[in-house]
Amino acid sequence: MSTNPRGPVSRRERPAKPALSREGIVATAVAVMRAEGLEKVTMRRLAQELDTGAASLYVYVANMAELHAAVLDQLLGEVELEPSGETWRDRLAGVLASYTDVLLQHPALARAAISVRPAGENYLHLVERILALLLEGGASRVQAAWGVDLLLQLATASAAEHSTRLQSGSSEAEWDALTHTVREAPGETYPNLHALAGELLSGSPQARFDWFFGVLVTGILRTPSDPRSS
Repeated sequence: MSTNPRGPVSRRERPAKPALSREGIVATAVAVMRAEGLEKVTMRRLAQELDTGAASLYVYVANMAELHAAVLDQLLGEVELEPSGETWRDRLAGVLASYTDVLLQHPALARAAISVRPAGENYLHLVERILALLLEGGASRVQAAWGVDLLLQLATASAAEHSTRLQSGSSEAEWDALTHTVREAPGETYPNLHALAGELLSGSPQARFDWFFGVLVTGILRTPSDPRSS
């Protein structure tokens, strides 16, 4: 006996599904990624979450690379663009550190960020802020423009490398194996490596990142965009 006094509910009486949109698809992808990781973000899974067919999603998102780029852009809204700092270098370092931290929260996305190219509003805000800081530091127009690419490559690669090691669960064992290999390298065959073994293995990841950042910023400001003019 039916427990529904009104009888079966017709399709016309059911709540209407929210209209599909690119924003809704990206928001759903971000929610799934936060809960289960980027690996679970598939068109089939998103279609299930949105109660539609996977083919319908391709009207708004061309492929997974475009979806990953849109997800990355959404998360870039969490980057601190106005960190505290006495100098423009301090503030620039703070922006890059915040960008790296955002990627580190999502290891798979950090690796995807190596190849995807976001083109949304949050990415534009990030680029705008880095450009402003480089120009404040005295970079030429071309140095600032090309420097953005270089600095984001450093931060993205560092986040991808670090997150991969953390996710593998064997980073300590791998580091121990590398340390042993470097320290035991015969001086007759590898004289420079043998002599600099301590230096090669020295420095925390943060100390090295800070040094890399300093090298890049100094190089951006001092290297002309046309080497023939130097």
